[in-house]
Amino acid sequence: MANWVVMAKKADFNRLAEKFNISPMVARIIRNRDMIEEKEIEKFLYGTLEDLYPPEQMKDMVKGAEIVKDKIREKQKIRIIGDYDIDGVCATYILRKGLLICGAQVDFAIPHRIYDGYGLNEHLIQQAYEDGIDTIITCDNGIAACEQIEKAKELGMTVLITDHHEIPFSEGQNGEKKYQIPPAVAVIDPRQEDCPYPYKEICGAVVAYKFIQCLMTKMGVETHLLNELLEFAAIATVGDVMPLLDENRIIVKYGLAAIRKTKNIGLKALLTVNGLEEKDLSPYHIGYVLGPCLNATGRLDTAARALDLFDTEEPADAAVIAGDLKALNDSRKDMTAKGVELAIDQLEHTGHKNDTVLVVYLPECHESLAGIIAGRIREKYGKPTFIFTDGEEGVKGSGRSIEAYHMYEALSRHKELFTKFGGHKMAAGLSLISNNVETFRHCMNADSNLTPKDFQEKIQIDIPMPMRFANLDFINELSLLEPFGTGNAKPIFAQKNVHFLSGRILGKNRNVGKYVVEDEQQNRFDVIYFGDIQAFDAYISEQYGLEQKHSLYEGKKTKISLSICYYPDINEYRGMKNIQIVMKDFQ
Repeated sequence: MANWVVMAKKADFNRLAEKFNISPMVARIIRNRDMIEEKEIEKFLYGTLEDLYPPEQMKDMVKGAEIVKDKIREKQKIRIIGDYDIDGVCATYILRKGLLICGAQVDFAIPHRIYDGYGLNEHLIQQAYEDGIDTIITCDNGIAACEQIEKAKELGMTVLITDHHEIPFSEGQNGEKKYQIPPAVAVIDPRQEDCPYPYKEICGAVVAYKFIQCLMTKMGVETHLLNELLEFAAIATVGDVMPLLDENRIIVKYGLAAIRKTKNIGLKALLTVNGLEEKDLSPYHIGYVLGPCLNATGRLDTAARALDLFDTEEPADAAVIAGDLKALNDSRKDMTAKGVELAIDQLEHTGHKNDTVLVVYLPECHESLAGIIAGRIREKYGKPTFIFTDGEEGVKGSGRSIEAYHMYEALSRHKELFTKFGGHKMAAGLSLISNNVETFRHCMNADSNLTPKDFQEKIQIDIPMPMRFANLDFINELSLLEPFGTGNAKPIFAQKNVHFLSGRILGKNRNVGKYVVEDEQQNRFDVIYFGDIQAFDAYISEQYGLEQKHSLYEGKKTKISLSICYYPDINEYRGMKNIQIVMKDFQ
């Protein structure tokens, strides 16, 4: 069972409510998001694009913009080298579009996931040299490419890095970190220790957006053209699972509004093929509908296809490419489901599910799916997970972590095992020779320092609140806290002694429960549950008996009374709006 924790952070909620024109309960929720200063709260509630940090605050930003400005005026050939995931694709699009607006001679290269691997490699450097490229600008990669950038310098090319990943380091005898900064003419990455940029948690596409903003200012180009690029910064922020706090929250809030009326023909086609052209978009639609389509092309085909979609000016071509991306994603879903099944089977039959760090080797699995499968296994077992597959040379792995485990630092302690690795706290990618997989499993588990408490799911309850207080006005007020996502979860409430009167199972896969419940004052509510229905039914049977479970679904009188944590929502059907309680957990 999950561990429920009621958040009890203190503040003068009535004063905050009066000052910011909100209810004391919403003031309490905001305080639970660790906002203390009134400037933070005002920015959270009412922040605008004017509140974004100036790009010039980022180390090497001005220097890099000046260098590129000179290259544009000298009519030098510039090549962007991006990445094949949603962040890399959006960053590449932002840089290329922005540079074209500024008058640059620019093209791009996206590494092929299987043949090139992640980020810069010598093949891409050599190809750029043979193509007469003067300047390479990386995006969403480059911070770990010291050798490759050194080679580019030897060939006489200029390299600028724009990235957001952790800076590689080695540890001295006293445990101090010695950071390894690549020898590029400008290294623009907010995670550098000496970078004064106020907010470090931005994605690669936002770094690219800031660079173009700075460049446009330097070149006297109208910065209103940035509005179109904001859409892609927002898509990447959600797709790369950045926290929706501080300026990320503003970028996503305004970016979602821009996407609804986008002028980009390809993006419009992608919305249409997924049935989203007339919907109010939320981070959910980016993270679970549009984002996977963009990622699928880099996994199973080439990410350049996604850039073709955004670049096309022909609606007919856009419709074809968008349809292809959706079909690729549908295929990816089936392949992922099979991979997850194989991973679970391996963990259960080997006993490795008891390890503190899970390591699974699936040689036949398509290597592009390793990260998704790792995420699903982490969700099931609540443990850091690495999935390895056979690559062109040795094996490739992707890792997904939990809050208590800094994955990149764990890998950095054993870098002698890898031919290549990179990432951050919550995710990583790596390559090693195949006979090192078992050694890797041993090393990761030997010094993980994780305890059973680290694996227990924790549900943080904002306010213990009877469901009857969740009226339409309150639910509408909660929309002030949107967009919800990583770092800014939907508020969670809880109530004891909820009597379950009846229930039915819905959905094509019979995986949604809908119930009628009653509180102690005999107020009735509709409750919907998207969690594990089998686990819920097993719990009911265990606590109240199999007969009571049958009574629940047969509409007979029951004795089933539970505490639930929930958030209130509005269900709209045929123009009618009804309050719906979404159950998150039960005890």
